[in-house]
Amino acid sequence: MAFELPPLPYEQDALEPHITAHTLSFHYGKHHNSYVTNLNNLLEGSDLAGQTLEEVIIKVAGDADKVGIFNNAAQIWNHSFYWQSMSPNGGGMPTGAIAAKIDEDFGSYENFVKEFTAAATTQFGSGWAWLVLDNGKLKVTKTGNADLPMAHGQKALLTIDVWEHAYYLDFQNLRPKYIETFLTHLVNWDFANENLGQ
Repeated sequence: MAFELPPLPYEQDALEPHITAHTLSFHYGKHHNSYVTNLNNLLEGSDLAGQTLEEVIIKVAGDADKVGIFNNAAQIWNHSFYWQSMSPNGGGMPTGAIAAKIDEDFGSYENFVKEFTAAATTQFGSGWAWLVLDNGKLKVTKTGNADLPMAHGQKALLTIDVWEHAYYLDFQNLRPKYIETFLTHLVNWDFANENLGQ
């Protein structure tokens, strides 16, 4: 069965004024959709057809002959996860279990913000910054291009996309301002709590 572009968890203008419908029309409607189209074309008639997205990613991770499949499958997963990492009512201090775990593993929310901001800012070129669970402990990581935590045995809780197409129409070259806006106004702590509890 072919993969389909999953629906956004909100309307395309729901994140305005922080991320505009104009940005989402390209980022979701063009970039995310193209990964779905590309993956379906790459998998047609192969032994990976009919596998779940996660199964495809794990099976081809690290296989130099299947880099194209990995990149497109991982980017579908990354983008779907990123949309859920934001909320029209998001931003600000975490609550619930994730708040306690951040205090426990980072010492304070402020320390988490410093680490997350540094990872997202210093990811050279295209990539992602993540809040992950690694052997029971929260960590901030960053990955280049399509790479993602599940390929490294980590559980993703939240992510921010730092590919230029994620922010350039709204923030131009001001990646740090985009990261600050994500944390202040958009980050979906309810989603992080759901992932932590799974």
